[in-house]
Amino acid sequence: MVSSLDTVSFQHITRILEVIDDLEISREAVEIPLSPESPGVVRLLANGKLEIVVDADMPFDDWLQTLPQTIQALMPAKTESDY
Repeated sequence: MVSSLDTVSFQHITRILEVIDDLEISREAVEIPLSPESPGVVRLLANGKLEIVVDADMPFDDWLQTLPQTIQALMPAKTESDY
């Protein structure tokens, strides 16, 4: 049986921020609530920030592997003029 995640630890946040860094997204543009939800969600907030809510029921490592694709699907593609 998979145990559910009760809180998002500093270690979890650090690993999420590594994904954010790899995607070249500013850490200031991201909010990571300390309470996971079932299901987890990644969404753009009205203030333009990216909210990343960890899934409480999916094993963290499995969820983390899906995170880059989930974020990329939400973010507008960079064009040559963005560089």
